[in-house]
Amino acid sequence: MQNKLKLLKRLTRNCKELLQSSLVLLGEIGGNDYNNPFFAGKSIEHIQSYVSPVICAIGSAIKELIKIGARTLMVPGNFPIGCSSSYLTDSNKEEYDPETGCLIWLNKFVENHNELLQIELNQIQQLNPDATIIYADYYHAAMQFYLSPKEFGFAMGALTVCCGGGGSYNYNPLVECGRQPSTVGNDPSGYASWDGLHLTEAAYRWIFRGLFEGPYTVPHISTMCVPTALSA
Repeated sequence: MQNKLKLLKRLTRNCKELLQSSLVLLGEIGGNDYNNPFFAGKSIEHIQSYVSPVICAIGSAIKELIKIGARTLMVPGNFPIGCSSSYLTDSNKEEYDPETGCLIWLNKFVENHNELLQIELNQIQQLNPDATIIYADYYHAAMQFYLSPKEFGFAMGALTVCCGGGGSYNYNPLVECGRQPSTVGNDPSGYASWDGLHLTEAAYRWIFRGLFEGPYTVPHISTMCVPTALSA
C-alpha cells in the first residue's frame, strides 16, 4: 500500500484534500491470502492461522489512510468462497448446504474472517470519531442470489460457470477460462459465476445494488453523507 500512496502523492499535489473528499474503497482483502494455500492443499487449521495477520494488515492500512487524510472508508468483508465451483468440484456432496449447494465449512471460515474484521473496524472507529468506516457486507450481498438464483435472473443457476471447460458446474481445473477447449455461455448475464472463482458483471451489479440501495452496509450507507464522494 505504501507504494500506491507514494504514487498518489506524485500524481496530485492535494493528496490530503483528495482523500478527505473521496469514498475510499479498501479491499476486499484476504481472498488470495486464503485461496492460494487452500488450492495448495494446506489444511483449514493451518490457514486459520492466517486470519489474524490478514485482519491486522487491513487495520494497519485503514489507520495509515486516516492518518494522511481519509475520512470516509468502505471496507468489504470476503465473499462466500464456499459457493465457488473451483472448491465445489472436488468436494464431497455431504459437505454441501442443502439450501444453496455451497460448502458449509468453507463459508463458516469466511464468516469468521468477516466477524473478526468487523470487530477490528469498530475498534478503529472508536479511536477515530472524525472518520466514518463503513463495513461492506459482500458475503450476504452475494448470498442472496445463491439462495434464490432465478429471482435475480440467473437462469443457469448461481454455481454453474459461464466460462469453463466442462465437468461438474462446467468447471475443469485443467482447462482455464480463455484456453482451448474452454467455452463461454451465450448469455453471461444468466450466470453468477464467471470462471469458478470470479463473478460475472451481472452478479457484481447485484452486489453493488445491495450495498448502495439495500441493507448490506454497516452503518447503512443511506444514512451517511457520501454523495460527493460517490459522484467524484
